[in-house]
Amino acid sequence: MSLRRQIAESLDPALRQTPGLSLLNKIITIIILLSLLLAIVETERSIHKGHEWIFLFSEWVFTIIFAIEYAARVWASVENPKYSSRFAYMLTPAAILDLLTVLLIFLTTLGTEGFILRLARLLRVLRIAKLGRYTVAMQNIGHAIYSRRFELIISFAIGVFALMLSSSILYIVEGGVQPDYFGSIPRAMWWSVATLTTVGYGDVYPITPIGKLFGAITAIAGIGLIAMPTGILAASFSEAIQNIRKNDREEE
Repeated sequence: MSLRRQIAESLDPALRQTPGLSLLNKIITIIILLSLLLAIVETERSIHKGHEWIFLFSEWVFTIIFAIEYAARVWASVENPKYSSRFAYMLTPAAILDLLTVLLIFLTTLGTEGFILRLARLLRVLRIAKLGRYTVAMQNIGHAIYSRRFELIISFAIGVFALMLSSSILYIVEGGVQPDYFGSIPRAMWWSVATLTTVGYGDVYPITPIGKLFGAITAIAGIGLIAMPTGILAASFSEAIQNIRKNDREEE
């Protein structure tokens, strides 16, 4: 077995002949979790102040490790029959995410402005998405959700329609009574979002009888809107779990 094939099997669980993660992937998983922990702790000023060099040095170490991982994945990607070339792999979402985790260090060094630092810290937390590739189970769940994408798009479109309709009705009914909250359709959207998602903050609410009637109807409709994508996702997860169990039985 060539060195490139060994690296490919060590980095990609789907290419391994045996189930479970390789030692290399276990080490990378630990490094990802450590980088996430560091990014979270860094947001606490009392800890970050006076120890900036420790966080910056650690970030450079993590960046170098992730850069080596990215280069190894690109080099060994042609061992996977899914990719016709290394460039084809580099265009995949997983590869783009790997590249972004490497380039984050340059965003940190652009300046010390609060917005730039907060943005860099937020993007570092997104490294948790890298963990998804290390389990076949997560890949199966992703495929199951993707197979239901049309149903999810339809439920989203229905939600947008309900949002626009309820906002327009409350603008007409309550706009003259509460212009600060319902004086325009965009203003009424805040109430519609809070009501349709069954959150109901209570800071904005209709006060006219007709407004209360439509508010009740909107709240009831919100339950159905939440149930639609929830049912679709539940069916996707169930399908993914069944596929995982089926594959485990076949391997046995």
